Amino acid sequence: MSRRSYTEEFKREAVALLERSNNKAQVARDLGIHPNLLDKWRSKIRSNPDRPFPGKGNPQEEELAMLKRENARLKEEVEILKKAVGIFSKRPQ
Repeated sequence: MSRRSYTEEFKREAVALLERSNNKAQVARDLGIHPNLLDKWRSKIRSNPDRPFPGKGNPQEEELAMLKRENARLKEEVEILKKAVGIFSKRPQ
């Protein structure tokens, strides 16, 4: 079973219908979607009215994940360099 995807316009119209009729079950039945989906879309629109549905992932989350990966790589490099300094700084006796 594959997931259905809806356009931003469809989501906004569905929420507008919900606001006008105030009967979630009927609106969901008419549109052929689950009533909880309407609640989810409404809360997203209320929390971020300018860009409630960013599409394939939130750009901020993508950037954060990239920065976390880079940070982990840099920490690993620092540890390797610390070990190298320890090895090469020992003076032969």
